[in-house]
Amino acid sequence: MFSNLRRAVRRSYRRAVDLSHPARSPLGSAVVNCVVYQNGVRQDGCGEAEEALRRVRKSGSGFVWIGLHEPSQEELAGLAELFGLHPLAVEDAVHAHQRPKVERYDDILFSVFKTVRYVEHEELTATSEVVETGELMAFTGNDFVITIRHGGRGSLGPVREALEAHPDQLAAGPAAVLHAMADHVVDDYAAVTDAVQNDMDAVETAVFSEHGSRGDAGRIYQLKRELLELRRAVAPLDRPLQQLATQPIPVIPPECRAYFRDVADHLTRATEQIGAYDNLLDSVLQAHLAQVTVAQNEDMRKITAWAAIVAVPTMVCGIYGMNFESMPELHWTYGYPFVVGVMAVACFVIHRGFRRNGWL
Repeated sequence: MFSNLRRAVRRSYRRAVDLSHPARSPLGSAVVNCVVYQNGVRQDGCGEAEEALRRVRKSGSGFVWIGLHEPSQEELAGLAELFGLHPLAVEDAVHAHQRPKVERYDDILFSVFKTVRYVEHEELTATSEVVETGELMAFTGNDFVITIRHGGRGSLGPVREALEAHPDQLAAGPAAVLHAMADHVVDDYAAVTDAVQNDMDAVETAVFSEHGSRGDAGRIYQLKRELLELRRAVAPLDRPLQQLATQPIPVIPPECRAYFRDVADHLTRATEQIGAYDNLLDSVLQAHLAQVTVAQNEDMRKITAWAAIVAVPTMVCGIYGMNFESMPELHWTYGYPFVVGVMAVACFVIHRGFRRNGWL
């Protein structure tokens, strides 16, 4: 049913008009789109949610797809009453900042997905933003789906266009929309994870280069922080997808569960890749700290060696500066050049010994 949808979404993503852009439609400040689908075909003339739902339930087929962008409590209250949404789920949808999850309220499914985007940058620094996150939510019923987007990214425009280009898949109802959302989000995870690989390579090359910088620790820590943010978005989605793939849910037909299992499999690969990156960064950080320690030890050895060399003339000068009248060679004509020569020879011998031992 959904075998070609992923490729269609990827193609449309490059050329699609952003149907979820916050430039508001005449439907209201938060409603971006309200469309009725019959047999997978978009119907015209359904601008109001109440009229669209009445039309669907009167015909006994099709479903309503309403898209929202960062709605307020007041803006969502009318839809909550019209579609019978649970107050707790409505509160989560308004305030956002939720963990990825799937919650069932009678015959309505409330799903939360974390969206991610790779932030392009010329060079990774200690303050670079690498991953930007947002949220996608969906209320899924037997004859409606309400999608809510938080943040400037994660547009569902490409998903909508790809689904409308395949009416046979969209005819599966709200479950098809939910699957397309999940698939779109997980595909973005994979794309961002691949993009982070370039930053990983740059950090690793810098650390193990011949002239590795001691300032690389800040870059490594920043990349680990961004990787942690990516993991927080990706890893918690595994359990919700397993619920959709294995548990009997009224709004998810049994024949659709296999497609959610496929999405869960892609998510597992992304999670494993992020875990491998994190482990590699730990190793790179340990190697960098070891290099810093070695460099500090080398500096200390050089300082110690030069201190030992300088100690010889310091000692001799200290002795002859004590102003004793009865000192050997004090009134000798060649006493001064002799003492200077002894100090020079002693310093040369000590310097050569340190050079042979690799201290200088």
